[in-house]
Amino acid sequence: MTQGIHKLLIANRGEIAVRIIRAAQALGIPTVAACSEADVDSQAARMADEVHILGPARADKSYLNIEALIGALTATGANAVHPGYGFLSENADFAEAVLAAGAIFVGPSPDTIRRMGDKA
Repeated sequence: MTQGIHKLLIANRGEIAVRIIRAAQALGIPTVAACSEADVDSQAARMADEVHILGPARADKSYLNIEALIGALTATGANAVHPGYGFLSENADFAEAVLAAGAIFVGPSPDTIRRMGDKA
């Protein structure tokens, strides 16, 4: 892919988000912490260049809400999403939604995710 990352939305929380933010900032890439209302004062939110609140604390209303995450992508002007681990990192529909929004999905292609299968 020839398009570079100019702003990275992190679709995760906790230590995972912190590590992604540190790596992106070391590369000079601005970051957006997409977080629930409960995590707005988290270390990741404090470290990120921007914060976008996805919704209430419940994961299905925030970190697992594909529509809210794509809305955050659009609202912040980010052109890439790092899903971290867990949550939507192995969700082909999420990867497709990111690509359909014209952004970079930092992870395997939707087809590869589908071929890996559901580990749940």
